Amino acid sequence: QVQLVESGGGLVQAGGSLRLSCATSGSILFVNSMGWYRQAPGKQRELVAAVTTDNITNYADSVKGRFTISRGNGRITVDLQMNSLKPDDTAVYYCNVQTRWWDYWGQGTQVTVSS
Repeated sequence: QVQLVESGGGLVQAGGSLRLSCATSGSILFVNSMGWYRQAPGKQRELVAAVTTDNITNYADSVKGRFTISRGNGRITVDLQMNSLKPDDTAVYYCNVQTRWWDYWGQGTQVTVSS
């Protein structure tokens, strides 16, 4: 069975940094893209950053210049380096892997940024 496990979340003060990691297990074939989404209380889930298998990246406007997404070479992993964190970044962050037929999701990791 395919599983995605996130790690690296926590509590940080505004201006600080965190690095989120996503590890996968099981057989995942025909991957199109990998990315990170987040959902804050009372808000809809939104794309934070994504990267294709051709290393094309896409970032939400609110995180451009602060966050960097990267994927493993030859293995299905995806990390998110988050710098200059703001209270508005507080959310549950979810790892995502999109394939031709299925989307896989992690359980989420909490990121809380205090002012």
